[in-house]
Amino acid sequence: MKQVINLTAEDIRAVASWPLVIEAIRAGHKLPAADIGDTFVHAGDKTMLVRSAFVDGLAAGVKAATVVPDNPNRTPPLPSIHAQIMLFDANSGELSALVDGTEVTGWKTAGDSALGSAILSREGSKILLMVGAGTMAEPLIRAHLAARPSIEKILIWNRTASRAQKVAGALDDLPQSVTVVADLDNSVTQADIICCATMTNDPVLKGALVAPGTHVDLVGAYKGDMREADDDLHLRASWFVDSFDTTLDHIGEFTIPLAAGIIDRDAAKADLHGLVAGSVGRSSRDQITVFKNGGGAHLDIMVSAALVAAHNANHKQN
Repeated sequence: MKQVINLTAEDIRAVASWPLVIEAIRAGHKLPAADIGDTFVHAGDKTMLVRSAFVDGLAAGVKAATVVPDNPNRTPPLPSIHAQIMLFDANSGELSALVDGTEVTGWKTAGDSALGSAILSREGSKILLMVGAGTMAEPLIRAHLAARPSIEKILIWNRTASRAQKVAGALDDLPQSVTVVADLDNSVTQADIICCATMTNDPVLKGALVAPGTHVDLVGAYKGDMREADDDLHLRASWFVDSFDTTLDHIGEFTIPLAAGIIDRDAAKADLHGLVAGSVGRSSRDQITVFKNGGGAHLDIMVSAALVAAHNANHKQN
């Protein structure tokens, strides 16, 4: 029987890096498209997700996770997401690893967005605007910097300024300037890359204000009644997704404008398979690109498998 590896959050942090995670997701999308199955159950604003996928040639896996938006406001604060991942051998079906899903979720989610930016944002992008100051804000900023090291200035906006200040303080090791801003609309007009990670149901990002050439990364909306960008951004931009299967029929960023007749099902030009293959992407310097980060267990599997491999390699060396 195969030995089951147990990767704790500490084990993951010992081997994880943004280049490793980004390249794991890139490499995973050179494999055949994963077979994905998701279950969502809700209790008010709380969500329980069981997400499963089979990535042929890599692994099968299940992630069970809870999302409790108010957790950061508890005393002491707790992460919004708690999760556990089970990896199974792609050939034998044996359980091969148990991986701390809460830790992986942060790396995977931000790495997913960073790969989208590496492919779609303009080379030489200098100003990153982070909209939202929740659990994911810091890893998303760091991942975007890894994808676009040309970034020189980071702007952070949040409805509660004190939380934005806390995120800014956690980034004081960076050489880039970090500024908390009060005027979101004005900041949108300045940014080369905009990353949104909020829990809003109503759009906070006005598409009419987004400058030509901007890349927009939408992370926060994960339910059918949630969206971060308004209809104008759909009308002005070229949209891409990480996975057709986890976005078009599940997330308000698409379901709401689809139901209203603002867009059709061809609104998303490609997912990460097409983007990684290079068959589609940014077509001009002035094109506004949008990447909708919908997540999915296939991404958790890609990242978890790379982390297990790095952990095993590290232990062999020692």
